[in-house]
Amino acid sequence: MEVREATADEHAAAGRVTAEAYREFVRPGDDDWERYLLRIADVAARADRTTILVAVDDGRVVGSLTLEIDGRVRDDEDDEQRPLEPEEAHIRMLGVDPAARARGVARALMAESEARARAAGKTFMTLNTTPRMKAAQSMYERLGYERTPDIVFPDGFVLLGYSKQL
Repeated sequence: MEVREATADEHAAAGRVTAEAYREFVRPGDDDWERYLLRIADVAARADRTTILVAVDDGRVVGSLTLEIDGRVRDDEDDEQRPLEPEEAHIRMLGVDPAARARGVARALMAESEARARAAGKTFMTLNTTPRMKAAQSMYERLGYERTPDIVFPDGFVLLGYSKQL
């Protein structure tokens, strides 16, 4: 398996794999999550301001991760997300093809993102996940990430915070 920056020709495959990985967390009739899946799948829309990493096995994209080093992914046109701190890198949209799980794909993507962040002079990595993503939470903790304050949105939606010193 090779982990590297995605080519433009791989954006669609990376988006499909990531959206498929997240699909299991979508409850029937949850329009917000359905819209989020569309955003996740649109890798090309964020590739100009983030780094898109892919895990490729036997010529096929089996995982993807969005790494924010200099720019942030905007979730919508009115989004006013907190800018990155000068020493911070942020991981978003980590997804592994369900058929390729338990083979170290996510760990390899995380390791490459941390190496790239260090090379860019970043001293800590942050990420968020949802309470539904139990396997991701366990992996982050095994990789040395520690809990940070949650983000609670006005509608009650919660993102769990994690951070790791690089």
